[in-house]
Amino acid sequence: QVQLVESGGGLVQAGGSLRLSCAASGRTFGSSAMAWFRQAPGKEREFVAVISGSGGVKNYADSVKGRFTISRDNAKNTVYLQMNSLKPDDTGVYYCAASRLYRVGSGPYDYWGQGTQVTVSS
Repeated sequence: QVQLVESGGGLVQAGGSLRLSCAASGRTFGSSAMAWFRQAPGKEREFVAVISGSGGVKNYADSVKGRFTISRDNAKNTVYLQMNSLKPDDTGVYYCAASRLYRVGSGPYDYWGQGTQVTVSS
């Protein structure tokens, strides 16, 4: 069983930055691909970024390329999402997810966190 706990969300003005963290429990963290998704009000959940277990492979949604950076610290069982140049369209609940297989885009993912709210004001 893996538990994922996100943190770091909040309210920020357009153009600002936030760093999200996702702390994971379980011994399989280092071998799991980790991803971030987001869901805006009234919209479906969408893929944001994914990183391989070693951290050597990463993929991003086109909407966040060049602005967001996914990283991980396997010693701390934590994955991060650095978000720069934030836009109002980035507003939503951000979820981290874990998968034994590396997946770009939608799941299925094996485990999900509870989410953290990000609000970007114009």
